[in-house]
Amino acid sequence: MTNPNQCVIDFLLIRRSRPYKTLTTPAPTREQLGPLLTAAARVPDHGKLEPWRFIILTDAALPRLATLTSERGAALTIDPDKIDKAAATFLNAPLIVAVIASPTPSGKVPEVEQLYSAGAVCLSLLNAALASGWGANWLSGWPSHDREFLAKGLNLTAHETVAGFIHIGAGTSTPPERPRPDINAITEWATT
Repeated sequence: MTNPNQCVIDFLLIRRSRPYKTLTTPAPTREQLGPLLTAAARVPDHGKLEPWRFIILTDAALPRLATLTSERGAALTIDPDKIDKAAATFLNAPLIVAVIASPTPSGKVPEVEQLYSAGAVCLSLLNAALASGWGANWLSGWPSHDREFLAKGLNLTAHETVAGFIHIGAGTSTPPERPRPDINAITEWATT
């Protein structure tokens, strides 16, 4: 075994996302966000394809996406409460990093593995933000699956999707601990 980093293990054992509604300004600056994105990109990436990218959403982009969410929700006849909730995730955010899954055609690396890598980027970014003292939350929601929202709102191509919207800002409160899985109940040791 190499030298363990007990501080990292201790952090992972108590990490807790902050509800997006509790995040406020300030948000990370470009300089503060750089190391978080660098940490996020250090994930398993079979074939070194980098099948993901980032779109940083701030300022006027957030109310624009909230408006588009309301328009698309109405066009799709989604329940008005669900529309309002989805629009609020953009309207009330100090900063969002959209992690874009952008699979690359490969004869060696299946698309599903590339999508797993994009999911790993989301979790790494979330943990990097939390470990740096920011409040953070990983959301998706119905807009992340609506092709027209993705094309109009984020200018994604037909093969791209949103792996996650990572909200980052100043945390205003610490949420209470929630029940966690019983590891023994969900673990099986295959010895033969």
